[in-house]
Amino acid sequence: MGSVFGKESVKEPPFEVLLERNTGKTGYELRKYGTRFGASVEYSADDTSSPFGILAKYIGVFGTPQNSGSTSIAMTAPVVMENEGPTSIAMTAPVVMGSDGEMKKMMFMLPAEYDDMSKIPKPTNPIVHIEEIPPEIGAVYRYNGLYNNKINREKARMMGMQLMADDVPGITEDFVLNNFQFWGYNPPFTIPYFRRNEIWVKLNDEQANYLIEKFPGGRLRGGSSSSNMMSGRAMYTLGLCGLVVGAYAVGFIFKSKSQYRRL
Repeated sequence: MGSVFGKESVKEPPFEVLLERNTGKTGYELRKYGTRFGASVEYSADDTSSPFGILAKYIGVFGTPQNSGSTSIAMTAPVVMENEGPTSIAMTAPVVMGSDGEMKKMMFMLPAEYDDMSKIPKPTNPIVHIEEIPPEIGAVYRYNGLYNNKINREKARMMGMQLMADDVPGITEDFVLNNFQFWGYNPPFTIPYFRRNEIWVKLNDEQANYLIEKFPGGRLRGGSSSSNMMSGRAMYTLGLCGLVVGAYAVGFIFKSKSQYRRL
């Protein structure tokens, strides 16, 4: 029931928030991730169900896990979908999606205990590949609501415009639209308002250092992914409580008015 309202029950890779850029037109975070491992499948642009099912079978969501030793692997987040091309792949949960008409890649990020290739169960399905994602720094724009390729590209464009407004070296609209990833953290039955969707654009050290030096007030002291998630979850909970209280208030008003009419 909790996942309907956006409660995230699966783990995601730990990350460090280096900068919160909240004063621009489109707010974003600068995040740093360590080494991660993921299981990936390539698929055509018009097929999004098959790769998910194949990867789900690898970790054991549907029956016996399709890997060496039949080892069940915990689901993590986000699921990442992206184009096959210059974009690097990351995985744990979001789903990352690229442009239509091209080969794409979907990846399930593996739990943190699989911190070495030798520890990861080998897939028995030859189209499933295990990949190592090196440490990365990137800009992340978070939003809720529905998502599709058109919406994702517009959100990526918005963040790209903000990065260009912040004078980040080497950032262009074409670069962002050709290299962004969509990260999805919730199952499809989650109410859109409570979904956690993210756009990720990988940055190099020069670009990241430029942002940190330009906006020193946005640097965090401490902070973690879990604390940020809790604050977002708390906001959603408060929003839901507000809707419930509002509904009761409206019901009370209508009831009171009907009583006044009878008097």
